[in-house]
Amino acid sequence: MQITSTFLRSRLKSFALASIAFFIAVVLVMYPEQAFKSSLRGLTIWWDVVFPALLPFFITAEMMMGFGVVHFLGILLEPLMRPIFRVPGAGAFVMAVGLISGNPMGAKLTSRLREQKLVSREEGERLVSFTSTAGPLFIFGAVGVGFFENTSVGIILALAHYSSSILVGYLMRFYEPHAPPSAPQEKKTGFIFIRALRAMHRARIEDGRPFGQLLGEAVTSAIQTLLMIGGFIMVFSVLVHLINYIGLTSILAKGISYLLAILSLSPDLSDPMLAGIFEITLGSQLSSAVSPSVPMVYKLTIVSVMIGWNGLSVHAQVASMLSRTDVRYLPYFFARILHGCLAGVMTIILYPFLKEQLGDLPTAIPVFSSTAGLTSLPLWQILQWFATATAMIWLFYTVRYAATRKRM
Repeated sequence: MQITSTFLRSRLKSFALASIAFFIAVVLVMYPEQAFKSSLRGLTIWWDVVFPALLPFFITAEMMMGFGVVHFLGILLEPLMRPIFRVPGAGAFVMAVGLISGNPMGAKLTSRLREQKLVSREEGERLVSFTSTAGPLFIFGAVGVGFFENTSVGIILALAHYSSSILVGYLMRFYEPHAPPSAPQEKKTGFIFIRALRAMHRARIEDGRPFGQLLGEAVTSAIQTLLMIGGFIMVFSVLVHLINYIGLTSILAKGISYLLAILSLSPDLSDPMLAGIFEITLGSQLSSAVSPSVPMVYKLTIVSVMIGWNGLSVHAQVASMLSRTDVRYLPYFFARILHGCLAGVMTIILYPFLKEQLGDLPTAIPVFSSTAGLTSLPLWQILQWFATATAMIWLFYTVRYAATRKRM
């Protein structure tokens, strides 16, 4: 009986997937002009924004992994990452690069760590769940300045997004509580910084590739990954436009309007939220253009939810990268829902305070401002406090971790 049920589900899945592919093909044939224009729009976004923004990060990350920087950080930050997030110290490298460059860098680096056996399957699932974040360039540049024309919006969204991402990482530490941790990279003897340098040197020697070969392979890998990302962006640009063009979104929009009414939110936000389910850039743009009668806090809450969710376009990119390993996609999917909900709540909590504290800031993006300009902004003070708190937490966990290892 169980075999029959499994066989039936397999056949239904095959039929459903084939039907979806056939439906998309029919729509493309029926509306070739609309498909071409929307595909061209996706290509423009990829070529003008995504390609130049992500290519340097992809190349640099590949080279840093070849030179053993990941192993260095793995030893150095093990006392911080292991107790808080239940991932190896190498996860700090993924978290840092993911926060700076944005999606889908976290998923790509997590897959690379899993391929190199630096994380277990469960640790990879925890890691990708909270390192797949939007980049500051998108939050400050595209959403804050480009759509809402106010960097205060970018700061509120960034604080809500990254703080909720850390919360998701902490909550995901309880995922698969009985899963064994990955094997330690180095015998825990000697000063931690010396051990980190020793691990980095050994990793570079074991890799063995000269600089020229490493650089060439890093460029090739980065280009291949970006071509895949560009294909996903174009495909989802076409799908979103055609689904909206043939009127299928009206049915979904009514359901979202009903949900927003339950949450006491304006039904005018249903169209932006529906677009954000597929693609966060389009959803954020539509949210900024909603009627001025809708309070700003509601607009920002919806945008925070969409950025935390990432959009199905990013989901497809992440699923494609994780498919190379045994890291499962489903924990990432539920973590995105959790991240979106937490980001929305954090936005509602932060908005009244930050609205008064930040006021109207200059139109320059803080990420690209001069040091002199940054020191006068509250954001710089917040970053200083965050760095100090992180250093103190790392020192505390390093001492405790060393004491625990000594007793063992």
